[in-house]
Amino acid sequence: MSAGRTETRLPRELRWRPREDRATLRAGGELRLIVVIPALNEEMTIERVITAVPRAIEGIGEIDILVVDDGSVDRTAEIARAAGADVVHHPTPRGVGAAFQTALSEAIDHGADLIVNIDADGQFDPADIPNLVEPIVSGRADFVTASRFVDLAVVPDMPAIKRWGNRMMSRLISSLTGQRFHDVSCGMRCYGRRAALSLNLLGRFTYTQEVFLNLAFKHLRMVEVPIRVRGVREFGDSRVAGNLLRYAIRTSRIIFRCYRDYHPMRFFGVLGVALMTLATGFGGFLFWHYLSHGGLSPHKWAGFVAAALGFLSVLMFFAGMIGDMLNRHRIYLEELLFRQRLASGNVGGRDRASEPDRSEMSRA
Repeated sequence: MSAGRTETRLPRELRWRPREDRATLRAGGELRLIVVIPALNEEMTIERVITAVPRAIEGIGEIDILVVDDGSVDRTAEIARAAGADVVHHPTPRGVGAAFQTALSEAIDHGADLIVNIDADGQFDPADIPNLVEPIVSGRADFVTASRFVDLAVVPDMPAIKRWGNRMMSRLISSLTGQRFHDVSCGMRCYGRRAALSLNLLGRFTYTQEVFLNLAFKHLRMVEVPIRVRGVREFGDSRVAGNLLRYAIRTSRIIFRCYRDYHPMRFFGVLGVALMTLATGFGGFLFWHYLSHGGLSPHKWAGFVAAALGFLSVLMFFAGMIGDMLNRHRIYLEELLFRQRLASGNVGGRDRASEPDRSEMSRA
């Protein structure tokens, strides 16, 4: 286990089942796919989602299903185990982002070459998983996301305000990444091994937009695949987008922090230029008044405002320089972490034929 992880012993029924045939599969060069399903109180739909996951996909030698039960108080975990899925349980709800981080960590530690994330509410059709996997299997992408809006023929019937919100969020992420995306909030995605090992996510509320910024900064290949989905949940309300104002505020905070950390010079530089522009404007006004009237009164205030804004502008530029130096260290550390994960015997299923069955959950 890596330093900094808190580990909680799981009951026997929650442990991963051993895979004695993994060495044979690896010898044949086939890939292992783990379908991860974060769930909170989804007893009405979880069995249908699990049983609909394809058991044979071209280029895939082994398919497993992992449900991350994020503190459900209903029979979600029980039904998921009965349907044939492995289950990891959070004692209390921690958020979609935290549930995905647990799923990602568990899937990587258990030898996934590809990780498909799909919601447990039944809005996505698991039969579309082969379409999501194909660009990575064929070597055309590192990360594939289902898109509800890239093809007008599959746009779902959903509330206009949610469609508008998705469009605005997609435009924001597109502008920040420099790539055009039509749907950055969809919960059905496929991660190749390189993308999965490269991800370092911090948001607990959600993760969908942060993934784009994280992978774009690392120049990984991202592809959108049009998928037809149900526009509204069949049962219950979305715990992420149920309150659009809350969703927008909390998501914007995650995006703000992520962009600040990955592009500090650009972030603080824009603020510095804006403040310096205002300072120049106030200073220019005071100078014009002095030339026109031969004195500074009654607008001395403009000079104080210009000086304060100019000082703040200089601070922004220094903050950008310090952030840029810290970001360089972050790049080095993330590259070292990626290499360590890549070389570890817990990655990609290599040298795992003799690994004992795990009895601990990471990121508890």
